[in-house]
This record gives sequence, structure tokens and C-alpha cells, in this order.
Amino acid sequence: MTDAKNNVISPAQCRAGRALVRMNQQELAKAAEVSTKTVADFEREIERQLNVRTLRALRAALEAAGVEIIPENGGGEGVRLKKDLPQETDVI
Repeated sequence: MTDAKNNVISPAQCRAGRALVRMNQQELAKAAEVSTKTVADFEREIERQLNVRTLRALRAALEAAGVEIIPENGGGEGVRLKKDLPQETDVI
């Protein structure tokens, strides 16, 4: 059985991911179908336990926007832009 916390995101990854794709908290909240306060509290690391479904929704929204979430792998967690992002000229 896999850990329920697998496939989630940290507050730092959330902030950095938004910055990479120039997404504000309101846009992420809308894409993840959560409140802006939820995003703001999570990113400020307010002592509030988010459920795994919310964490996965935040991650999925950032991934859909072109962010690749890099797990802790001995070198530290992080984010980067997906390599296969469509260029502006590729969009019809």
C-alpha cells in the first residue's frame, strides 16, 4: 500500500511553482477548486492541516500549468518547468 502523503506538494514547492508559471494565488485557487485563503494559508505555512485531496488538487493545477514537482530524493525537493511545454507559437 502506498503512503497517503505520496504525490503531494510542500508550501515551498507551491510558491516556487506559481512563480515559474507566473500564476497568482487566486488563479491557483480557481484552478485547484479551493479557496484563495486555503492557498495563502498553505504557502505561509499556517498551522492548518490540509487534506491529501486538497494537496493533490494544488499539485495537479500546477502540473497542468507546466510545473514539474521534484520529490525529495537526497538532493532536496524542488520544482522546474516541464520540458515539453508548448511555446506560444505552438498554440493555435
